[in-house]
Amino acid sequence: MLRFEGRVALVTAGAQGIGAAVARRIADEGGAVVVTDLQEEKVGQVAEEIGARALGLRMDVTSREDVDAAVSAAAERFGRLDVLVNNAGGCIVSTVPEDATADEFHRQLDLTLVGASRCIQAALPHLVKTRGNVVTISSVNGLAAFGNIEYAAAKAGQIAMTVNYAARYGGLGVRFNVVAPGTIRTPNWDNQPDTLERFATMYPLGRVGEPEDIAAAVAFLGSDDASWITGHTLPVEGGILTGPGLFDLSTSGPFTKEYPSQ
Repeated sequence: MLRFEGRVALVTAGAQGIGAAVARRIADEGGAVVVTDLQEEKVGQVAEEIGARALGLRMDVTSREDVDAAVSAAAERFGRLDVLVNNAGGCIVSTVPEDATADEFHRQLDLTLVGASRCIQAALPHLVKTRGNVVTISSVNGLAAFGNIEYAAAKAGQIAMTVNYAARYGGLGVRFNVVAPGTIRTPNWDNQPDTLERFATMYPLGRVGEPEDIAAAVAFLGSDDASWITGHTLPVEGGILTGPGLFDLSTSGPFTKEYPSQ
């Protein structure tokens, strides 16, 4: 399929994992891709691997200047912008939620929620021209109680933001949707293979996800195959939201605080 032929996508956090898989999938389906990331060398390698229809740029989603420059570079290089994939984010609060500082919470929101908003604001003038769309990578943490409270709040905020943008800009032909992954085998887990194996047993489909699972969902929502879908969240999560294993997953690991008995 060449669902993205003649179209241009900008993918944030595209140096590895989900972002790199999304960039490759869109390119494989005929699209041009601007791949951005803080890791300049790695994002350059991804773009080089894809070839002439790719541009790799260093971009920090917490910097409006960086975001504006990347969107402008995409339009200048390829003449248009059709799809924005908001993938940047991550869990950056390492303490239990009761001990998290306001500064930690603000940094989490700035990276994951406000960062996505910055990208949308910069891309919108171009997306209105092309009747394009935005796909934001949220998380099942934004839909159910899996711990990581500050991260979950930011991810839930992405979902609420998407619904409101969809309602506001639907009349201009711009679509906004969300993919909510479960546990995905990315480089973030490279030093925790045992944890991934344990998580896999909690998923009804018996495995954790791969970056390509998410890329396939993004390619669907970002293409004309989803031309009448907007304001929705598509969970891609191996069945974890059906219930089995949910409680065990949400109460495990370093995010559970023990209190002394009274």
